[in-house]
Amino acid sequence: MKNVFLLTFLTLTFVFSTEATAQKFSGLDKSPADIASYPTSYRVSDKSVRVIYSRPQLKGRNLSELAPDGKVWRTGANEAAEITFYKDATVGGKAVKAGTYSLFTIPGADEWTVILNSNLNQWGAYSYDSAADVARVTAKASTDGDSLEAFSIAFDDNGNMVMGWGTTRVSLAMSL
Repeated sequence: MKNVFLLTFLTLTFVFSTEATAQKFSGLDKSPADIASYPTSYRVSDKSVRVIYSRPQLKGRNLSELAPDGKVWRTGANEAAEITFYKDATVGGKAVKAGTYSLFTIPGADEWTVILNSNLNQWGAYSYDSAADVARVTAKASTDGDSLEAFSIAFDDNGNMVMGWGTTRVSLAMSL
């Protein structure tokens, strides 16, 4: 009798304990998060800057539909992108203190305005407040023969940040 009771108890414990800890996981995000940093090598742990952003895809749409000229854009998808400077830097000719900032842009035909904003954890640009801007600088826009389906951020060998989507490339000078 003790063995039947013990076996029943253990079976019920196992059934309820596995069901109680079951976790439902969501599928992959349609605009997955990514990180770009400088120096770009994974072997260098002493980074100067890091950008965390989401990567929307064109999916047959035009860049101008998703990031309209003249309007503040979250620079990616989902939450506003965030850029962290681990050391004081110069961005587009302006001094920026070490810290983390929301990264917004205002697209334009020949240049984009890049905005570093002190309000963090913002969803999109819906609550963007220009009073919290730390720096506003311009970055040169150009076109490339290769088209990028997903919005991308990378750093070149000199530490300049390059944003690309479709055939548009935007280069922001940085001294890190």
